Amino acid sequence: MKAFCFKHILNFHNPSGTSRGVLNQKVSWFIVIFRGNKKGIGECSLIKGLSPDPGADYEQTLKRVCENISDGFTILSTKLDSYPSILFGLETAFRSLESSNSQLLFKSDFTNNMGSIPINGLIWMGQKSFMISQIKEKIDSGFDCVKIKIGSLDFKTELELIKNIRKEYSSKDIEIRVDANCAFAFSDALEKLKKLSEFSLHSIEQPIKTRHWENMSFLCENSPLAIALDEELIGLQDGDKERMIKNVQPKYIILKPSLLGGLEKCEDWIEIANKNKIKWWATSALESNIGLNAIAQWVYQKGTKMKQGLGTGKLFSNNILSPYIIKKGSLKYSTENKWDLKIFDQQKRLFSK
Repeated sequence: MKAFCFKHILNFHNPSGTSRGVLNQKVSWFIVIFRGNKKGIGECSLIKGLSPDPGADYEQTLKRVCENISDGFTILSTKLDSYPSILFGLETAFRSLESSNSQLLFKSDFTNNMGSIPINGLIWMGQKSFMISQIKEKIDSGFDCVKIKIGSLDFKTELELIKNIRKEYSSKDIEIRVDANCAFAFSDALEKLKKLSEFSLHSIEQPIKTRHWENMSFLCENSPLAIALDEELIGLQDGDKERMIKNVQPKYIILKPSLLGGLEKCEDWIEIANKNKIKWWATSALESNIGLNAIAQWVYQKGTKMKQGLGTGKLFSNNILSPYIIKKGSLKYSTENKWDLKIFDQQKRLFSK
């Protein structure tokens, strides 16, 4: 058994705005494990300013993992607690290697084109006209749930934007989630949450900065709008996870395997959430279709009915071509479409020289 890794820079079709700035590109690393004629592929997805992985020796760490791949996932993973993206890539590469087909990581009706996953349509930050055009496009294409990133425009403009949506579409027509990405100051957060709640929103993600559990607990208890924790989960040690959940008591948690250390780590979060009667959904973290594939298949076999955040596949101009399509607000694995994995075969030939 051998392994190698290589960097792949994904280019956005359009600059994509967040409260942390505008994204034009993002970096992913692929781990490829091969044994005889079988190969396993995993993706290590990095988001600048959000991924907690140390940057200084990231490439060297990844290469050491590949050099010692015969140690297996269990041993290798004990040395990677600080590298959640590598843990996710390594875990899914091994799952891929052990499957009957390198891209079928979990057995289910989903990959036989007999199931689908309901998802939210993601609305990126930008000028008001740009955001309205995105919302109209999502609704016209069959989405009944949209997630709007807020925090980059002034709050009055964002309220007006949501108000205009509600004038045309009631809460029965379209579910609206908003994501503040820690943009609110605690001093006026509750007032903003009350104003947002007037528009029958589903929830708000991460209204204030992380690691202020007392403040977040106060908001979760007093907000008329349900709060979902996202960034709050990133980088927490195992011993602090349940303590945070018990202290804060959010309505929802959001699982991003690339940022939380893989699927097994997300299973731990689900166990804690279930114990504390907290609901969850999963979100991709700007992975290519390789990472999306692993997360989508894992989510489907969990049997959850919550709308997921798995619609990143069309963002990039140089994504890995895959069977994934979005139809009427749901993610589907279309058996009529095929994977194009030539880039991995090309890299293997370079590695084998």
